[in-house]
Amino acid sequence: MIAPPAGLRVWLACGVTDMRKGMTGLAMLVQQGLAEDPFNGAVYAFRGRRAGLIKLLWHDGIGLCLLTKRLEHGQFPWPTTATTGCIALSTAQLAALLDGCEWRALGPRRRPELAG
Repeated sequence: MIAPPAGLRVWLACGVTDMRKGMTGLAMLVQQGLAEDPFNGAVYAFRGRRAGLIKLLWHDGIGLCLLTKRLEHGQFPWPTTATTGCIALSTAQLAALLDGCEWRALGPRRRPELAG
């Protein structure tokens, strides 16, 4: 797997997205629906109603890129509380999401205060 660059910002678009949209339609959704710049180098993740398909959109400095991933079994975990807007993910959470794993459980580990 290609490792994401350091400092990569990842945004997950809450709610359901029409997966018939291509890179231009998703870029317009980022610009108009999320009020973000689709050409700022951040990764934007979208999921459809069936939940087995996600699309990632980002601009790599040269052009607009679109990654599509479909799970053979299961569904991609997605936030259910927020219906609009976007939430930030870490690159570790993005990796877990792309593996089809629960990304919300990943968080900073607490360091023990006492050794005994």
